[in-house]
Amino acid sequence: MGKRLQYRRLLLLGALLGGAFGLLACRLVVVQVIRHAELQAKAQHLRVIRLAPRRGDILDANRHLLATSVFVKTVCADPTLMGQRQAEVARAIAPLLQMDEREVYQKLQPQTIVNPQGETVPDKYVVLKNKVPVETWDQVRRAMTNLTFGVDGKKLSPPEKRFYANLRTKAIFADPVDEQVRNYPNKSLAAHVIGFLGMDGQTNSPTFGQIVGADGVERYMQEKLAGTAGWRVTETDAKSREVVSLRRQEINARDGYTVVLTIDSVLQDLLESSLAEGMKNHTPLNLSGIVVRPRTGEILAMATLPNFDPGDLKVAPAALRNRAITDVMEPGSTFKIVAVSGALNDHTVTLNEIFNCEYGSFFFAGRTLHDHDKSCGLLPVERIITKSSNIGAAKIGIKMGSRRLYDYICDYGFGARTGIPLPFESSGIVHRVEKWSKVSIAQIPMGHGISVTRLQMVMAMSAIANNGRLMRPFLVNRLEDREGHVMAQYQPELVRQVVSESTAQQMVRALKTVVTKDGTAEKAALDFYTVAGKTGTAQKTIEGVAGYAAGKYIASFIGFFPADKPELCISIVMDEPKQGYYGGLTAAPVFRDFATAAANYLNIRPDRTNAPAVLASAANAWSGARSAPSAVVKPLPNP
Repeated sequence: MGKRLQYRRLLLLGALLGGAFGLLACRLVVVQVIRHAELQAKAQHLRVIRLAPRRGDILDANRHLLATSVFVKTVCADPTLMGQRQAEVARAIAPLLQMDEREVYQKLQPQTIVNPQGETVPDKYVVLKNKVPVETWDQVRRAMTNLTFGVDGKKLSPPEKRFYANLRTKAIFADPVDEQVRNYPNKSLAAHVIGFLGMDGQTNSPTFGQIVGADGVERYMQEKLAGTAGWRVTETDAKSREVVSLRRQEINARDGYTVVLTIDSVLQDLLESSLAEGMKNHTPLNLSGIVVRPRTGEILAMATLPNFDPGDLKVAPAALRNRAITDVMEPGSTFKIVAVSGALNDHTVTLNEIFNCEYGSFFFAGRTLHDHDKSCGLLPVERIITKSSNIGAAKIGIKMGSRRLYDYICDYGFGARTGIPLPFESSGIVHRVEKWSKVSIAQIPMGHGISVTRLQMVMAMSAIANNGRLMRPFLVNRLEDREGHVMAQYQPELVRQVVSESTAQQMVRALKTVVTKDGTAEKAALDFYTVAGKTGTAQKTIEGVAGYAAGKYIASFIGFFPADKPELCISIVMDEPKQGYYGGLTAAPVFRDFATAAANYLNIRPDRTNAPAVLASAANAWSGARSAPSAVVKPLPNP
C-alpha cells in the first residue's frame, strides 16, 4: 500500500513537471517563432557608447585659428517606415544633403540584410550621408516634420496617424554617435608646421582605427590635442536608437587642449608669398624659409614649397615633408661661421690676421681646393667672410685643429636634433674626428663633408645674432583648455653659450660686410636696416655615391637685422635653382623681399641714418609690445 502511494506521487510529480516543460516549450515557440519579429522590434539592448572628445584647436601667436574640429552627423534612414512615400521624402531632403534626388530615392527603398544569426531581415539602418554639419541636420529634421504628404490628419485612422508620425520623426534619423571633421581655415598656410591627420594603423595601439595626428604639430601634440574619451551606458531599441529614460551611466569626455604656437600667421603668409616669387623666378625643386627671433628662439614662420592643404592631401608624398627639419644637406659657405667664430673665440686668429688665399687654388692632403673668386690673394679673416673664401676658411680650420673644430660643431648643435616639437626631425651627419679623412679639416670649415638640417643652420646663425647664446627652437607657446585657461606655459630655453659675447660681436662686424658691394650678398641689403648674413652655395652630393652631381647646387642665404640689435634671423634655402645658382643671386633677393615686408609689419626700428622721417617716427613710437620674454635655462616640458 505504501509503495503504491509513492508511485502515484511520482507519477503526479512527473506529470506536473512534464506539463510545466510543455508549457515552457509552447511559450518559447510563441516568442522565438510566432512573435519573433514583433518582439525583436520592441526589444531593448544594453549598449556602451564611446563619447569622443572634441579635438583641440591650433592657434597662432595672435590667437588666429589654424586648425579646428567640428562635430558632424551621420544621417540615416529606416526604409521600413517609408511605406510608399520615398519620392516625397527624397524630394524634400536631397537638396539639403546636397545629394542627387534619385540616389536618395533608391536608398529609401526597402532592402534586406543578413543579421549575425544568419537570418535575412529588413534593413532598418541605411546611411544616407556622412559628415553632415549640425546645421544641415537641423534643416533636414525640420523639413521632415513639416511634410504634409497631402493628407488631412483629422481624417486619418489611428494606424495611419501612427504611420505618418513615425515617418516624420523616426524614418530619417541621425546616428547617436557624432563624428568630427578637422578644418584648416587657411588651407595650405603653415601646412608643414600644423601637419595633418591620418588613421592609426598600429594594431597594438590604444587608438587603433581612430583618426590621429600623422605629422606636424597634429602628431607631436597628439595626446594633448586628442583629449580623453568618455562613455555612456544606455539602453537602445532595435534600431540602435537610445532610450534616454533608461540611460544608466554617463562619463563626460574631456576635450583636447588648445595649442597656441609662436607662429605669426601674417609673417607666415608674407614668407610663403616671398618663397612663391622665388619659385617662379628660379624654379628650384623645393624652397624653404625659416624666421627666428634670435634672443628667444621663437619660430615666427616656417615654410617649404611645394606645400599642401592639410584637409586635402591629393599631392605627391614628397610635398608632405617638412624639409626644414627632415632633409640634410651640405651647407656650403654658411657653415664658415662655425670655424671662424670658433677660431676667434679661442684666440687662434683675429679678424685682422692675414691668410694667403692662393688666388683660387690650394693643394692640400692630395686634393685641390678652389675659390669661386680667383682674385683672392692675401686676405684678413674679416675679408675671408666678405669674399666667402673657401681656401681662407680651410686654412683657419687647419690652424685651429680638428679637435677644436669638432667641439665647436657640436656646441652649435650640429649632429643632434634641435628639440623642436615636431616629428621626424633629422640630427644631420657629423662624423667623429677619428673617422675624418686627411682633407676633412680643410673641407668641413667651408661646409663640405658634413650634413646639416636647414633648422640647425639658422639656429647656429641665430646664436651669433644672440651674443653667442644658442637657443632651443621655441614653437609651442602654451596649452589652454576650452575656456581659455592656461594649462601649461612654455618658456624660451638657453641651450648653451657657444662663443663669448665679444666673439659674437666680431662675427657680426664681419657678417655685415657680406651684404655690401664687396661681399657675396649685395642683393640681400635693406634700405633702412643694417643686415648681417652669409651666403652658401654647395654642390649636391650623389646619394649612395662618394661624389658630387654636376650642375646641381643648394643655394642659401641666412641673415639677421638690425645687425647690432637683431629682431629677426631669416634663412632661405633653394634646392637646384635655375637661372643662377649662387646663394647671393638666388636666395638673397628672397630674403630682401620678405625682410622688407616683415619689418614694415612688425614696425621694427630702422637703424640706418638714411631711413625716412616717417619710418623713424614710427620706430620711435614702437613701444616694444612685441618684445619677447627673456630666456631661462629651463627645459621645455615634454608635451
